[in-house]
Amino acid sequence: MHTAVLRPIGVTLTDLPLSDVTHSSVPHLRRLLAEHGVVILPGQNADDQAFRAFLQRFGPLMFTPGETPVERFPDLNVISNVGRTTPPRSVFHVDTSYVSKPPAYTALRAVAIPRRGGQTLFTNQYRAYETLTGEVRNRLRGRTVRHVVSGVPAGQAGTQTEAEHPVFRRHPISGRTSLYLSTPQRCVAISGLDEAEAQETIAALYAHSTLAGNVLRHTWSPGDVVIWDNGVVLHRADHHDVSGDRVMHRGLVAA
Repeated sequence: MHTAVLRPIGVTLTDLPLSDVTHSSVPHLRRLLAEHGVVILPGQNADDQAFRAFLQRFGPLMFTPGETPVERFPDLNVISNVGRTTPPRSVFHVDTSYVSKPPAYTALRAVAIPRRGGQTLFTNQYRAYETLTGEVRNRLRGRTVRHVVSGVPAGQAGTQTEAEHPVFRRHPISGRTSLYLSTPQRCVAISGLDEAEAQETIAALYAHSTLAGNVLRHTWSPGDVVIWDNGVVLHRADHHDVSGDRVMHRGLVAA
């Protein structure tokens, strides 16, 4: 296994088949995810059964209501542009942050790679926190953000549709602090701030997090599996100027 650290976030592990990841090696991968946010596992010859088994070594899987399940694997879901007349919409976000215990990890398995485009982007939320001014850190220390559900049809969102999370989150493994937020559409309030100040602050924090110098852009190759820590990164798919089918299968590991 060869490890290559990426900038500004992420690490690539080559020559590590998913089938070689055992329960005893998962703690090492958890530490890599806690430190580097994103782990890229290229060249996998893995089907959905192997992909699911790999994720289950990290813990039980969870499913986001409203998503399209993978045939025969109902705890995985499909992300696809096939048959669409307009590209999917994607903004930087954290998966399912509107529940009290959002998924610890998200992973994608490349099923079909477009001829052009379709990259996935990740931000470094440790760096986002560390590069805030002292004034901003002091003003927001100890405050929480209210996350709400969006983009899910009425009646499909499940039993929980909003949750409070710290603005600054200490990672339980690395001990480092990240700036924890999602798209402003899902972040509707900050404790102790009035509505206007909260919305202005959320927009500023989001813009700060997603500055170009804070973003890793992953170009997909056949066989890629990518897993990331939802407490460390924001992510989004780039659907601009995609040529060809883009199909991913996604799994979420519960907190």
